[in-house]
Amino acid sequence: MALRKLRLYSGPDADVAGMPRTHAAPRPDTVRTTLGDILPLLADAVASNRTWLGDFEADEVTISADLHDVLQAYRHFRRPGA
Repeated sequence: MALRKLRLYSGPDADVAGMPRTHAAPRPDTVRTTLGDILPLLADAVASNRTWLGDFEADEVTISADLHDVLQAYRHFRRPGA
């Protein structure tokens, strides 16, 4: 009887045509969580003017396209005089 080996697929090794590298498997130093888990903490940190927020100001985050659209509309309509 042949011995079967278990192989774990963790995503493409290189860029796939038409698929940006950002859609590849997450890096080992990342954590997936919901916006509902982090939003109250971030809102409190902003309201409290916590200095550590500046440490992460240039970090990129990935959000869904529909959330991005809603945020862009919100940004547009909350302008003074809008």
